[in-house]
Parts: sequence; C-alpha cells; structure tokens
Amino acid sequence: MPILPMFPLGTALLPGAGLPLHVFEPRYQQLVHDCMAAPDGPRFGVVLIARGREVGGGEQRNDVGTVARILLDTEIGNGRHVLECVAEERIRVVSWLPDDPYPRAEVEAWPDTGSGPVDLSPLLGSLERLYDLLDRLTEGNAPPPPSPSELPDDPGERLFAIARHVPMGEADRYAVLSTPGPAERLEVLTESVATAIDLASWKLQN
Repeated sequence: MPILPMFPLGTALLPGAGLPLHVFEPRYQQLVHDCMAAPDGPRFGVVLIARGREVGGGEQRNDVGTVARILLDTEIGNGRHVLECVAEERIRVVSWLPDDPYPRAEVEAWPDTGSGPVDLSPLLGSLERLYDLLDRLTEGNAPPPPSPSELPDDPGERLFAIARHVPMGEADRYAVLSTPGPAERLEVLTESVATAIDLASWKLQN
C-alpha cells in the first residue's frame, strides 16, 4: 500500500476544494521539502484532527481524508512556506506510521461505492433557499450559489461540489466526506442544508 506524508489539520478537506497553507513548523517544512522532491509529484494526505491542535503534535486523528496536491510553493524566509494546494481523491488510512519527523501513513484510495441515479432537485431547491437567506443576512453581499451547469456530472463529485458551498462545521463536513457513496452523501448533505436554513432563519428573526 502507498505511504503518504500526512498533514493533520482542523479542517475536513473535501475533494476539489482549495487549501492554502502557511507552513512554519520544522517537521512540516521537511514534509514540504520531501513532497517537492517526490518522483510522483508533490502530494500529501490531509485528515481532520479528532482531538488536539494542529501545532505541536500529539493530536488524535481521523482516518478518512483526501490527497492534496501542491500547486504553488512560495518560500517566505526562515524555512517557511506558503502553499496553494487542491484536494484530489479521497483516501482511508490503513495504518499510521511513526512520526519521523512528520506524520506518515499507509493509505488506500476510497472511491464511492454504490451506483445509480440520485435526485438532487430537492437539495438544489433547498440550497437556493439557503442562499436567499444568506443574501438577506449579508444585505446582498453573499456569493451566488453554484450553478447546476457548473457542477460535475458524476453524482458523487456533484455532491462534494455542492457541499463545498454549504456553511457547516467541520464535524458535519467530515460526515459528508465519510459517506460511502452518493445516496448516503445526499442524505447527510440534505440534513446539513436544512440545519443551515434553520440557523439563517433564526438569525433573521433575532
């Protein structure tokens, strides 16, 4: 199984999402150096921290994550880096290896399971309602919702793309990331959008 450098973060990174990073810890400076020299390209795994902090080590980590590819590496002095990355495929950690000096893990790809069409029409309608509420909350400054024509054709990827536009906490985002396939993802995402609508409605009334 492939071994990847791993970067535990306080973020559940969904496939297709951008990831800016400011790297200042020496162990992760070494990770960036090793990634940029890797023959298969500058890639590392990202998992959500279950308990603990990003800085200092000793954190507890979730086992579902994504592969991030470094698109741009800017050195800003004293060994620090500013990275622009993008999340690619989803992975599961099979086993964690010793941090030497940074986290590493044996991983496996985790493509969606299950097939068949899913009806996204109710979800897209709810998303439009949510963005209408957000627009009212921000006095017209909310970004527009994603256009259906701009979303991927694959149902699973389409749902990940929608999820990237829904305001939610990291635990909810991780729940979306951890769904086995489109049907389960649709169910979790529908609940997240409904929660966001309830919260936005409450804020408008108070």
